Amino acid sequence: MKILLFTSGAAQMYCGSCLRDNALASALKAAGHDIILLPLYTPTRTDEANASFERVFFGGISVYLEQASPLFRHTPRFLDRLWDSKLALALASKSSIPTSPKLLGELAVSVLRGESGFQKKEIAKLVDWLRHEPPPDVINLPYALLISLAKPLKEALRRPVCLTLQGEDLFLEGLHEPYRSQALDLIVENLPYVDAFLPVSHYYADFMAGYLGIPRAKMHVVPLGINPEAFAHAASRTDDRWTVGFLARIAPEKGLHNLAGVYLSLREKGALQGSTLAAAGYLPPEHRSYLDGIEAQFSRAGLAGEFAYAGELSRQDKVRFLSELDVFSVPTDYVEPKGMFLLEAMAAGVPVVQPAHGAFPELIEKTGGGLTFHPGDEEAFRQVLLRLYKDRNLGSRLGNQGASGVREHFTADRMATRAIQVYSGVIGR
Repeated sequence: MKILLFTSGAAQMYCGSCLRDNALASALKAAGHDIILLPLYTPTRTDEANASFERVFFGGISVYLEQASPLFRHTPRFLDRLWDSKLALALASKSSIPTSPKLLGELAVSVLRGESGFQKKEIAKLVDWLRHEPPPDVINLPYALLISLAKPLKEALRRPVCLTLQGEDLFLEGLHEPYRSQALDLIVENLPYVDAFLPVSHYYADFMAGYLGIPRAKMHVVPLGINPEAFAHAASRTDDRWTVGFLARIAPEKGLHNLAGVYLSLREKGALQGSTLAAAGYLPPEHRSYLDGIEAQFSRAGLAGEFAYAGELSRQDKVRFLSELDVFSVPTDYVEPKGMFLLEAMAAGVPVVQPAHGAFPELIEKTGGGLTFHPGDEEAFRQVLLRLYKDRNLGSRLGNQGASGVREHFTADRMATRAIQVYSGVIGR
């Protein structure tokens, strides 16, 4: 099968959606399918071998300039190549461009307007290139914020279009009005051009069916998958302290402050002697003060030595980081539809503790690799952590179950097999 997969680069950040798309493309290639993984906005950054195509479409610089000035909406393509090059995009990705909420909303709405938006030239570039390539059997867009590509791609290539659903509501709910309402209306307007939607969890299938009004018959869950082999060979422990770990983007919605608050409250009561809280993950510049506030909490409590932030981690460093943990928790405030960080922690044999919302319950129930607590119940969270601190055999048992469960249910190969089932269905129709 020839499959055209789109993925969306996240500049210099390791992005869960990029990692998922890359793992899917690699597994499909390994299964013998002809895959083009086409990056949009910026080159993708992955912690495994990068399977994406060398050329980037919808270059982030062009998209931004076309939004900001009418001049760039009409520049010739030979000039656009200067800022569409991988070098220019890579250089731009190393610096953050201040983006006002107003501009962010206007840009999102303009992209969703598709061929009526300011970025229509980018759609024309993409379609013209695809017309000169062997046509795929099926097309897969990476998320609903790019649903405006479904109609022009379907009309140009006459092939079915699928669309992955993997966390769009967080961005949409963060838009100011009137842009949020306009963006939602435009997404709904484009739903008929998509043949199948591929949510990454059963929770998200149910949620997005209601949120966007997607017919349930068009929903086909393709669970997340990772390549667990590297995590199975984690290094042996170098520290005998009992360590609670957090590995995700350092942002309020990911809930590091929740974990820090529960940890500190237990330490104030004299519990968790000989423990530490280790955090890692991409730190957006705008959230530097958020992390500073957490570090200040530990300092005020006289426990500055019990908190460490390791920064953003490569695959090798990630495996090493996880190997040093006794328990893992990312207690999000946002109702998370994915949870790839849980799969990686469990693959490394680390038990997880999560609020019972979003995709977390189905991941933990399927693997048996952790415990849940009622969302927002800090006392229940404290008791679960304390239970694992006191019962090391329970933690070991949950860790072993989680590692086995990930290898049985959440590998990249299983994700690819399920995706092929969905693609075959829409091609057959």
